[in-house]
Amino acid sequence: MESIDRLRQIVAELRERCPWDKAQTFHSLVPLTIEEAYELIEAILGGEDAEIVEELGDVLLHVFFYARMGEEEGRFSIDTVVERLNQKLIARHPHVYGQAQASDAKAVLAQWEKLKAAQSDRSVIGGLPERLPPLLKAYRLQEKAAAVGFDWASLQGLTEKLKEELAELQRAIEANQLSEAAAELGDVLFVLVNLGRHLGIDPERALHQTNQKFEKRFQYIEKRLKEAQKTFAECDLEELDAYWQQSKSLYP
Repeated sequence: MESIDRLRQIVAELRERCPWDKAQTFHSLVPLTIEEAYELIEAILGGEDAEIVEELGDVLLHVFFYARMGEEEGRFSIDTVVERLNQKLIARHPHVYGQAQASDAKAVLAQWEKLKAAQSDRSVIGGLPERLPPLLKAYRLQEKAAAVGFDWASLQGLTEKLKEELAELQRAIEANQLSEAAAELGDVLFVLVNLGRHLGIDPERALHQTNQKFEKRFQYIEKRLKEAQKTFAECDLEELDAYWQQSKSLYP
């Protein structure tokens, strides 16, 4: 608590005495908050505790900063934020603070979504931020729908659906119907996200790992071309593919 109180004091002092901090508003901080959230995600994926601690601190700073601005305007304070969070956590966990039963994480999620739906008139799948990355939003939409029972019964059904969507995409491509192909590609991606969810694979993380692998392999090709004093334009695809195959053994 002493550290938390000290942070609260520091944020208040910065708002009073630092020209940059004084100039910030709720809207000006939004891009920086998004950046900090992504830096935290990268730190978590990297697995280095020191980096995670650093980025968690930056995110916490933003929470206190927003709360301080709310306090200055007489709207709310960090105490209001924490108390509201406490109330929500207790209300959404009746299996811990009440008489309800939930035997596993899936049951807890289903209960959470039902409680949220009962507390408002919005859709079961509503409430997700409009600016949420599309891949993550697809995952969360499916997760919310599954929590109330709208889900595939088996992996086999999903794999058959994937084949169906791929066939539809292929037909659209062959017919040179680009707008239709775009729609079908979206359907394929949505099914792939669903497949990953059923397998317990985070599609965001899976794609992140593949991106990193591609970067390393492509940079290997660039390195080899530089050693040979050649450019991409001076190589045919066969030569480039040979380098690519070499890179796969280094970065599987």
